[in-house]
Amino acid sequence: MEKKAGTYFAKEVLCEEETDTGLYVSLNSFLGFGQDHVERNYRKTGNAVYLHIHRVKKAVPTEQQKDGPEKKITRLAIGVEGGFDPDAGKKKFEYEESYSIVVLPDFVRLPWPNSHLPEVVNASVNAIIEADSAAKLAELEALAGTWDGEIRAVTKHAEKLVQLDNGKKIPPCGWKCEKCDLTQNLWLNLTDGSVLCGRRFYDGSGGNDHAVEHYRSTGYPLAVKLGTITKDGKADVFSYDEDNMVEDPNLIVHLAHFGINIAQMEKSDKSMVELELDLNQKFGEWVALQEAGSQLKPLYGPGYTGLVNLGNSCYMNSLMQVIFVIPDFIKRFVKESAEIFDSASPDPASDFNVQMSKLGIGLLSGKYSKPPPEFSEGKEINDELQPGISPHMFKSLIGKGHPLFCTKRQQDAQEFFLHFINTLERNSRRQNNPSDCFKFSVEDRFQCSKSKKVKYTYRTEYSLPLPIPLDAAINKEEVAAYEARKADAESKGQVLDPSVVVRPRIKLLSCLEAFSQAEIVEQFYSSALNEKTTAEK
Repeated sequence: MEKKAGTYFAKEVLCEEETDTGLYVSLNSFLGFGQDHVERNYRKTGNAVYLHIHRVKKAVPTEQQKDGPEKKITRLAIGVEGGFDPDAGKKKFEYEESYSIVVLPDFVRLPWPNSHLPEVVNASVNAIIEADSAAKLAELEALAGTWDGEIRAVTKHAEKLVQLDNGKKIPPCGWKCEKCDLTQNLWLNLTDGSVLCGRRFYDGSGGNDHAVEHYRSTGYPLAVKLGTITKDGKADVFSYDEDNMVEDPNLIVHLAHFGINIAQMEKSDKSMVELELDLNQKFGEWVALQEAGSQLKPLYGPGYTGLVNLGNSCYMNSLMQVIFVIPDFIKRFVKESAEIFDSASPDPASDFNVQMSKLGIGLLSGKYSKPPPEFSEGKEINDELQPGISPHMFKSLIGKGHPLFCTKRQQDAQEFFLHFINTLERNSRRQNNPSDCFKFSVEDRFQCSKSKKVKYTYRTEYSLPLPIPLDAAINKEEVAAYEARKADAESKGQVLDPSVVVRPRIKLLSCLEAFSQAEIVEQFYSSALNEKTTAEK
């Protein structure tokens, strides 16, 4: 008996697992089925004996909140002590499980434990209960997905860093960028001793990018952030060619080259970790404020089911929510789900079409979008009111074997879309492919500059990347005024409030016009001339 077979007993392979009717686990295949699908499995396989698992969810009492200060986030980390807690504020639950043996087709029920059952039945039941469930494996996976942003690798330049003997000495305080007037977020290049301001942050604060521009022109790789150097020889060190914060075990020696005695240094500026913590928490507050003054109304029923973020899975969740409002996909995977389930492979967890149908039904049926018993429209929206479904099995299947999408890291939604289309095409042989609704043809027209002959080419696409012409902004004056205020503030060593940022607003039509604008193609081979020339595209 393979214990791995118990992997899916807490995950229904044909529908979502959180059901009032419980889960039926085949004692032959060890696959779990909801009540809607267990009879289909019996008809298809002849497997008649199932372990019925019924779970009752109970909230775990939490400790009363004291009047003391709120727990402060002190580390740039997720899921570890001192870092961001992704489950903070969420209720914890425990489950009470009851078991019975069910024999189909009449659903004859036998209590369990039961000493009168055959030994092979009891052995199978014990193997299922003792095996690591899908939920347990998901929990372990989540633990493995913790992240510590303060762990840094030792730079490859530590032992052989070139330092110029240019006589430059750096004072212990009073620094200013050599290319502007900024006095904060300054970086000392450890090769030539240049003191320059750092990068501009996403909110408009930070520096003017002079330090990174210096690296691009010189190739000098290491810089230390002034104001973060402490007496114990610690500081923020960035490696430009490694594109990461690093550890420099020889930092004391490298600083001494420019006359810096760490015994005289005092920390006077925020470290990059502290800045990231501030920006992350500010961003969280900003997100929360987007609905300030709005009374949101929870929606329930068909089409109003959410997807749980499995840890940086928003790129997948957002795409699948869009996919299952498109009629072509609804017809193939929801309306025709019975045919898909009837023709499913012996391993539904590895059957793409089955898992697509399972996900589509979960999102659109309304079975998993029901108001709780004590629901009140005036109640604040939270995960308990709208828990959503967890697409663990779908993510595991579609990411299997892919170097990017098998991980729990953030990914690009457009790249995932193309991977999804390729996977769908492989699983749509001899049947309608709903992704054809995305397909279109792009015509390129080339005119030879010498012969004036024209050539047309065609290519099939599923998405249309568009350029963003900033010069077509409809609020140029407001943007220019903001940039002037920003430049004035930076010249005085000040930073504007991020809430007053003015961004260019560009019409979609302008993007389409920029896409179709004529351009000159160099080294174009003209079949009319049998030589290379230029062409207008």
